[in-house]
Amino acid sequence: MKQKLDINTWDRKEHFNFFNQFEEPFYGVCVNVDCTAAYKFAKANKVSFFVYYLYLALVASNRIVPFKLRIEGEDVFIYDEIDAGSTVGRSNGTFGYGYYKYYPTFEEFNTEAGKEIERVQNRTDLVRSPAANVIRCSALPWIDFTSVSHARMFSVKDSCPRISFGKMTDSNGIKSMPVSIHVHHALVDGLHVGQYIDCFQELMNKGV
Repeated sequence: MKQKLDINTWDRKEHFNFFNQFEEPFYGVCVNVDCTAAYKFAKANKVSFFVYYLYLALVASNRIVPFKLRIEGEDVFIYDEIDAGSTVGRSNGTFGYGYYKYYPTFEEFNTEAGKEIERVQNRTDLVRSPAANVIRCSALPWIDFTSVSHARMFSVKDSCPRISFGKMTDSNGIKSMPVSIHVHHALVDGLHVGQYIDCFQELMNKGV
C-alpha cells in the first residue's frame, strides 16, 4: 500500500523540484559500521550473518520515513512497507537477484530469505524485481571498500536507495564492515542518511 504525498504542502518542495531535474540526482556516502554484536548474535544463533544484517538494514529502512518515498511519474508516494532486493552469489561465480519481503520478526524473515536464496542459487537467469518499494542491496564480502559507484541506466527513472555491504574486518576484537548508501537527493538529504546510519548502527548493536 502507498499514499500520494502532497508536494505543494511538503516542506521539501523546493528541494524536490531542484534535485528532481538533475541527470544524476543520486549521491552516496560510505561509513564503517561496528558489527561485533551482530556477528556474535548470528554465530550464536547459527544464522547467516548476511541475512541478519540485511534484515536490520531493512528494519532501519522502514523506520526512516524518507527511505520509504518513491518518485512515480510526476508524483511522490510514501509506501507503508519497504522490502529488499539483493544480489545472491552462485556456485559458478555469477549472481542472481533475490527479493525479500519485510516481516515484523527476524524469525519470519530468516525463514523466507533462506527459501529465496535457495531459489536464486538454483537458477541461471538475471531478473530483478520491478517493485518500487525496495531497497536495492548488494554484498561485496571480498572488498574492504572506501567508496562505491553503481552501474545505472539513465533512461530508466529510479528513486530506490542502494545500499552495499563490504568485507568484515577485525581490529583488536572489534569487527566492522564498510557500508555504502546511495540515495535520490530529491527525496533524501544528508540529515536523513545520518539518521539511517544511526538507526542501523543501533540495531546492529542491540538487534530487534
